[in-house]
Amino acid sequence: MTKAFISGCAGTALTASEIAFFREHDPWGLILFRRNCETPDQITKLASSFRDAVSRADAPVLIDQEGGRVQRLRPPYWSKYPPQKLYGDLYQADPERGREAAALGARLIACDLRKLGITVDCLPLLDVAFEGMVDAIGDRSISSDPKVVADLGEQVCAGLLSGGVLPVLKHLPGHGRAVVDSHLEMPRVDATLEELQAVDFLPFKALNRFPLAMTAHILFPDVDPLAPATQSPMVIETLIRGKIGFSGCLMSDDISMKALGGDMRERCAATFGAGCDLVLHCNGELAEMEAVADVAPKLSGLADVRCAKALAELKPVDPEFDETAARARLQVLIGEGYA
Repeated sequence: MTKAFISGCAGTALTASEIAFFREHDPWGLILFRRNCETPDQITKLASSFRDAVSRADAPVLIDQEGGRVQRLRPPYWSKYPPQKLYGDLYQADPERGREAAALGARLIACDLRKLGITVDCLPLLDVAFEGMVDAIGDRSISSDPKVVADLGEQVCAGLLSGGVLPVLKHLPGHGRAVVDSHLEMPRVDATLEELQAVDFLPFKALNRFPLAMTAHILFPDVDPLAPATQSPMVIETLIRGKIGFSGCLMSDDISMKALGGDMRERCAATFGAGCDLVLHCNGELAEMEAVADVAPKLSGLADVRCAKALAELKPVDPEFDETAARARLQVLIGEGYA
């Protein structure tokens, strides 16, 4: 029976130990990083071998393919895409142009991914930009205007879905005020709940109907002075499920990031205890994967329902979509050098 976690793997092909691990523990999905991606044929085989190992043809394969700095698939095999901020800048000058470009860029990313067997993209990033925000977010943020973030985030979701790829809203309940990198240490956001509701939550609330989302490893002392969002029942139940109204499948950000304390078992237990449906573990270190698998429960109850509902959102791709014309149009909209 499938377990409630998403795993990474070490290299460009599964090792015998990884295949045995996936067969035994059956994680819900596999997430790919640059270390896992060399050529189209290689990635297609990697995705297929994971699905063979877990004996589920629809097992999700995820990736972070945003554009800009966060692009696991790069030239020469795949197109270069702009950072999300470019769409926000276009929107400020011409909203319709910004909307079209954001949707088309996401549709073309989906086109790249589906050819490889990748069915989930950890995009859009709905974190509203703030002055002084950490470089780890930077131009990944669409805009400092939450209404622009929500509008273009919706276009990105629509573009991915029309290309047969599920979007993941991130990072709930908002990462834009953080001034340190959660990959390295715990960010603390001292904004009041009222301030967060007035700005940070707005894009997530506007798009709360989409089926997948990811938490932030950030401490919000006005809500919970002790635990970061990923491991806080108060944040998840009161803010994410309550005030933001997200009812879909909630996954953690990578629990191997240094913002979280404790060993891997403790991190995993605290994350599930707070209310996350899935734990995400990315670094491909087998000993850590085993620790996560030991703690991760079988996927059941509401978490199972939410995961199934998310997969049911995958639709057939329109066979009439003209990829060449779409790439030419995107270059017109955003300039040469992309797509």
